[in-house]
Amino acid sequence: MSRRFERKQNIFRNKDALGESYQPDRIEERDEEIEEYMDALQPVVDGWEPNNIFLYGNTGVGKTAVTDYLMDQLQEDVTDYDDVDLSVISLNCKTLNSSYQVAVELVNKLRPAGGEISSTGYPQQTVFKKLYEELDAIGGTILIILDEVDSIGGRDELLYELPRARANGYLESAKVGVIGISNDFKFREQLDPRVQDTLCERELQFPPYDAPELENILSSRAEVAIAEGAVENGVLNYCAALAARDSGSARQALDLLRLAGEIAENQGDDVIVEDHVETARSRLEQERVEEGMRELTTHGRLALLAVISKAAKEETPCRTRDIYEEYTTLCESSETDTLAQRSLHNHLSDLRMLGILSAHENRSGSRGNYYSYQLDVPFTSAIEAMSDVLRLDGEIQTIREIATMNDVV
Repeated sequence: MSRRFERKQNIFRNKDALGESYQPDRIEERDEEIEEYMDALQPVVDGWEPNNIFLYGNTGVGKTAVTDYLMDQLQEDVTDYDDVDLSVISLNCKTLNSSYQVAVELVNKLRPAGGEISSTGYPQQTVFKKLYEELDAIGGTILIILDEVDSIGGRDELLYELPRARANGYLESAKVGVIGISNDFKFREQLDPRVQDTLCERELQFPPYDAPELENILSSRAEVAIAEGAVENGVLNYCAALAARDSGSARQALDLLRLAGEIAENQGDDVIVEDHVETARSRLEQERVEEGMRELTTHGRLALLAVISKAAKEETPCRTRDIYEEYTTLCESSETDTLAQRSLHNHLSDLRMLGILSAHENRSGSRGNYYSYQLDVPFTSAIEAMSDVLRLDGEIQTIREIATMNDVV
């Protein structure tokens, strides 16, 4: 019987080394941030109450990778000290949008299988109390890592109470430190001032990588991931330049190289060349728009459609008020009630956070500042993604109809 599946190993030696879950032996290009982070963690080693630490920076700039790396190192090193009993609890908050949900998830992480609590039905303070009980049962020093903590939005009571739990008498045997990780630079500004004082006791900013830094990261990973001679000279530099120009994200650069390698492999080629990278770039851009669109509400999609419509008329970058006029027209076409202009601004900010739009701040003197928005992905990628998502999503059939009606898609 002939095989349908056969191994392809002409490009990759260990493709997992380009994946998100891979932990390298050494973190490249983050020496300064690691030193600052280690200083902030020093009280743990010394046996004191831990600092609360807040990390922020764009997606893919090493916040989580450095945290995982240092937590492993910290847990290993403190075993030399009898008076330090360290536990690390990590939680990704991406699907959680309130302190209540975060607290429930933490309780259930700490309880044995079968002892979990329901995600609804308890007063918030009751859930907090259950969490304190579980933490005290563990005792010692506990670091709670809340990745993508900005997902909880304004319902941030836990971020105030948890770092203060010991001082307020809710904990007796546990010393808790919170490490918040955020992709949203504005999240800190939106926090209650009291939360800022506690959660942001030590702040670390992770800047975007530049092209030489990204090339160094790619070179280090490629030594493990790519077969000898399977990548053309200049390809790593090209991947690094594309990612640096877009977001400064190591994740984006690694994804480009990995997908380019897969494309080369599937085409039966033995070497990754720039054409493979170009194909990978186009595909990833479209996927990014599609993924972002699936997270949007109907009005979020109408806001994006309004910007696409302005781009089609070569009228971008444009101000919020101009986008609002286009948005209002699209709402009228679909017989959808319009939101206020301020609410549309919030949707445009979400699209900016998703990397679909970019914004430029214009300073206009006495009249104040304003933002101009434009697509941050190629127009054709936005059109194709909009078409694909609307084709699959039956709930927003009307949006596809008005897009066609207005010659946008």
